[in-house]
Amino acid sequence: MKHRNSGWKVAALAVLACLGCWPSARAQTAEALMDALVRKGILTEQEAEDIKADLARENRSFVKVTAPNKTTASLELFGDFRGRYEGFYADDPDFADRGRFRYRLRAGIRATLYDRFEAGFRLTSSDPSGSFGGDPISGNSTFQDNGSKKFLYIDLAYGRWTALTNESMTGVLTLGKMENPLVFSDIVFDGDYTPEGAGINYKFLPSLDHVLSFNAGAFALDEIGNQGEDPFLFGGQVRLDSNWSYDEAHKPDVQTSFGVAWIGILNAASLTTNAVPNVNVGNTRVAAANGPLAYDYYPIVGDASFTYTLPKFPMYNGTFPIKAGGDVMYNPGAPDRNWGYSAGVTFGKSGARGAWDLSYRWKYLGGDSWYEEVVDSDFGAFYGAAYGNSLMTNYRAGTNVKGHVIKATYSPYASITLGITYFKTRLISEPVGGEDSDMTRLQVDAVWKF
Repeated sequence: MKHRNSGWKVAALAVLACLGCWPSARAQTAEALMDALVRKGILTEQEAEDIKADLARENRSFVKVTAPNKTTASLELFGDFRGRYEGFYADDPDFADRGRFRYRLRAGIRATLYDRFEAGFRLTSSDPSGSFGGDPISGNSTFQDNGSKKFLYIDLAYGRWTALTNESMTGVLTLGKMENPLVFSDIVFDGDYTPEGAGINYKFLPSLDHVLSFNAGAFALDEIGNQGEDPFLFGGQVRLDSNWSYDEAHKPDVQTSFGVAWIGILNAASLTTNAVPNVNVGNTRVAAANGPLAYDYYPIVGDASFTYTLPKFPMYNGTFPIKAGGDVMYNPGAPDRNWGYSAGVTFGKSGARGAWDLSYRWKYLGGDSWYEEVVDSDFGAFYGAAYGNSLMTNYRAGTNVKGHVIKATYSPYASITLGITYFKTRLISEPVGGEDSDMTRLQVDAVWKF
């Protein structure tokens, strides 16, 4: 029986390979064929999901181009759409509870070029942020204004060169507006933040079970016409990702990850709230709400995680990872309020059909632990009165916030993920006259990926 099943698997893969020549036929028949093979016991559910994922990745390349000058190998469409409902609720009677509907649309094209080059761009939705363009740390647009037409902005525009690649190492240089080359949680950078400048990613494989990485970046924060005062963000990071043991199917079941980094801002005094979009709050400023930052920002950041993967788990499709970890950040450029950290645990991993995850995380971001305008835009609390020369009141995200984040997601299909996130937060340093800063924020999401 084992030999017969093995032969059927080979035959099934051969059929799918033929279907790959006709994307429309593959889209109509691949999933039905996989389901039939699972019912007959020829494939396991996990094997079927793996094959579907491989086909989905191949299908993203919707146009193949061979240019006359032999420069372009392929074009690839990628992106996602997210619909969201969120509600805000506070204990303070001065805050008016509210609910709103939002969406985020991102769509881009990636060109794979010969000679190890790549170029691409992505557009994103976003609400306008004054005269600066879209919000730097959010692609959300709010349902409002009688169905008014919404804005699209350039979210990515980059060129990339894989300068080095062999069995033991790779080296990649990226220029432009890019995905963040530095790997951090959202206590350091919001997931929607796409910096502008240059990034380097170098990976070295001392063995099959260990990957040593060096990531670095230098990014412009503003251009003010005086080269000696332009603010820049820069950083360097070393990471080690390791597999320590394997299960019977030779898949890693114990994994660790460690990272240490130093990031900083050059000419931070130029970052008044009039210089860049003033989205978040929390930093100490000099004299007035639009004044310069009072301190320097060059924190040291460390992170660690441990993942153990169970071969199976009730009501879960596939192997089941359990991940515990956290990060810590210390900014010696400020005299106090200069620590940030987070810790939590995640059960499972959504993304594949029938997969889900459940996570809990505690976050603490001191007011001057890091620059307020690049951290998580969803993590905030209620300012009943102005604090730290900001003159900002009401609900505000940024630094100077601590609290709990609980999240659950489920993928009924590989392309769709449903989720709910619960925030329970309060300010670390509360303003006089606004001491009841507790907030509850609830987000309900549906995400379609393509």
